[in-house]
Amino acid sequence: MKQVVAALILKEGKFPACQRTPQQVFPLKWEFPGGKIEAGEVPTQALTRELEEELGIHAQIGREVARIQHTYRKGSAVELHFFVVEDYEGEIDNRIFRDIRWVERADLPGYDFLDADRQLVHDIAAGKLL
Repeated sequence: MKQVVAALILKEGKFPACQRTPQQVFPLKWEFPGGKIEAGEVPTQALTRELEEELGIHAQIGREVARIQHTYRKGSAVELHFFVVEDYEGEIDNRIFRDIRWVERADLPGYDFLDADRQLVHDIAAGKLL
């Protein structure tokens, strides 16, 4: 099972939602920034690295708020570790995504998120998480 980390960055009541490019797996779907845990990394190290690579920021990784296992229709399985990021250094720079939008919590379900993220998105929108 592939291990993946993702950041729930909360700034002024909004979260950055990131849209995949047309060339990526699950093209044009929305997700929270993050990526695969590499060999020898712990989840927080992986998320720090991914946020530097994808957004150009150095984040202070907070607590893990959710862990979700999901198997996609074609059989690939992932375990996602979601962490809160309440502070970071630098300005967010879109380095890999088609689009990044700062979204109010209530508006998150209106975006076509990856299947693995959907329940979490609804929980955030409903105020059950964060």
